[in-house]
Amino acid sequence: MAKQMQIPQHQSYDIVIIGGGIMGSSAAWFLSQDKSFDGRVLVVERDTTYEFASTTHTNSCMRQQFSTRLNVRISQFAADYVKNLREHMGGDERIPQLSIRSFGYMYLADTEAFAQVLRRNQKLQIAEGAATQLMDAAAIKKAYPFYNVDDILLGSINLVDEGYWDGSTVFDWWRRKAQEAGVEYIQNEVVAMSQNEAKNRVETVTLASGEKITCGKVLNASGPRAVRTSQMVGIDMPVEPRKRFSWVFSAEKPLDRDLPLTIDPSGVHVRENGGGTYQCGGHSGFDPAVDYDDFDMDHDIWQDHVWPILATRIPQFDAIKIQSEWVGHYAYNTLDQNAILGPHPIVSNFYFVNGFSGHGLQQSPAMGRGISEIMVHGAYQTLDMSPFHFDRVTANEPIVETAVI
Repeated sequence: MAKQMQIPQHQSYDIVIIGGGIMGSSAAWFLSQDKSFDGRVLVVERDTTYEFASTTHTNSCMRQQFSTRLNVRISQFAADYVKNLREHMGGDERIPQLSIRSFGYMYLADTEAFAQVLRRNQKLQIAEGAATQLMDAAAIKKAYPFYNVDDILLGSINLVDEGYWDGSTVFDWWRRKAQEAGVEYIQNEVVAMSQNEAKNRVETVTLASGEKITCGKVLNASGPRAVRTSQMVGIDMPVEPRKRFSWVFSAEKPLDRDLPLTIDPSGVHVRENGGGTYQCGGHSGFDPAVDYDDFDMDHDIWQDHVWPILATRIPQFDAIKIQSEWVGHYAYNTLDQNAILGPHPIVSNFYFVNGFSGHGLQQSPAMGRGISEIMVHGAYQTLDMSPFHFDRVTANEPIVETAVI
């Protein structure tokens, strides 16, 4: 590690969190607020500038349009949390009042099979209290005249609690308030762990700076590096880094109204960014796992794949100028693109908060709350997150979530 490593203040901690991004910091904050827990917490983060972290490469949007009830409820809590951030964080007047810019997600279906998926999902979402609407091509064209809908059979959109939110502010305040409450953050790296003779508990973590720290529990919040962390205690998990490309561009002819986060049937997505600018994301058809440090941009993807799709779907985007571009990593769960959460069934004091496959930021309030509950109380106190437990990985029983971008 090129950056300066920091040494922990103590030799023993009740909980060591490996990774200080959005998930690790959410967990740290919720742990610090649990009146049943007065233990010592250490957060070990490789790079506290978060230059290459998934947290800082996000689109920072949230949606209610999922196909499983649990994922919908997780997003509903996130929306409430963001809109009432100050109240949720104890009424601290330093914390800003946030809102959600609800331009919605627009799923576009160009086949009857995909249209059926949208219909099925909308029924479930409505049953859970979401405001999802289905729109045929004519209705889409009337509401959003800039779309080319010649090939579109059906659209799905929700204009309530679905759109952009300021994820970086929530992250910053979780980290800041956790530290004020006594959670210790250091820039360092966990490079090894030791277990007891029965191999059912982690006893120590070893840092890159050489210290060996005794720990009561360990939380794997390592993002795309999750499997590297779990392998230190002999656990394989189906999480790998996948490249995701993002572009911000200006249009010569800006749209006359907000652009929903539009998910083209090709998988390319684009949304309103403000001030006549737009943010677009996508990846190549060949989507392998990549090296943890591979953030090289592939300019051919934009020129040969993404821009032609944009200009076809929204003809006003035939004349645009890229303002910035970057590459981030999904912590991609190859089993089912859903979270892996909770304790390991054998290594009982090793916990997961991993594998979010692109919807981690919007799920971070519920995930941080849930993992803190089960680590402190041994059971969930609010929303039952047990379907996300590691048991389904070992049983090869995926959670089928059809609304994955």
